[in-house]
Amino acid sequence: MSDSAAEKELRVSVATLNRVIFAHPQNGTSMLALERKATVLSGNDIHIIAQPFGGAVCILNSAPLQEIIGEIQFDSELSKHEQDFRILIPPSKWESVKQYCLSHLENPQDPELESLPHRELAEEFMETIHANLNREQYTLQALGTIVENNPIPTENMEVQGLPTVRLYRIFEARVIDGELCEKMLAASQSYSDRDLEMFALKDRQNGGRGRANSILILPLHIITESYLKFAPEIRYRKVLIENHELDESVLAILDNVDVQQYQRV
Repeated sequence: MSDSAAEKELRVSVATLNRVIFAHPQNGTSMLALERKATVLSGNDIHIIAQPFGGAVCILNSAPLQEIIGEIQFDSELSKHEQDFRILIPPSKWESVKQYCLSHLENPQDPELESLPHRELAEEFMETIHANLNREQYTLQALGTIVENNPIPTENMEVQGLPTVRLYRIFEARVIDGELCEKMLAASQSYSDRDLEMFALKDRQNGGRGRANSILILPLHIITESYLKFAPEIRYRKVLIENHELDESVLAILDNVDVQQYQRV
């Protein structure tokens, strides 16, 4: 990391998160779909986590942002290549950057920031269940924006430990295609966490990044009730539900689950 990057101590991550839900074909229960990810860490240790579908917002036109912070310093070469909104800034610029994001992400046709999640959803459905997702198969509704103002060290392996503030644009993607719902359920039931571990190890052995993806389907009410068992001040945590570890970011897509760390806009 260059000297100029070292001066920019605060990492900013701006992303869309999606509450992907559907009615169970047999009983109508509301089901939540999460992306299940296996990652090979040091040695042969493997971490498996389930998190909302979504990803970094793409910077479509960087010139206006540069007027606020100067030259953009991405947190990694991968983020730079993808133009992902994962950047390093002086802490004093956070409020200005936050207001910039809030004003632009509300515009579905914004020319500066990618404000809708369709591209990410399509890419992740292909990665997790090998399905071509088209917009006729789901409805999309914007649910608002969540801000994490207090920096938390990131677990991202590329920049592990950097203090990070986050801004999430939240959507509900309701799958209405019956065949796709069946395929999602089948994929969730077909691959265990142990299977993902083996896939991730094989990917590493074949020269890849040591990762494997699948999908996890759980009843929405079970997830909500599990978090509501904790007081608001201690809800921001990973939880184990039906032997699957869920990332803290799942909290961002749940209704009626207050979390002290989140400012809902």
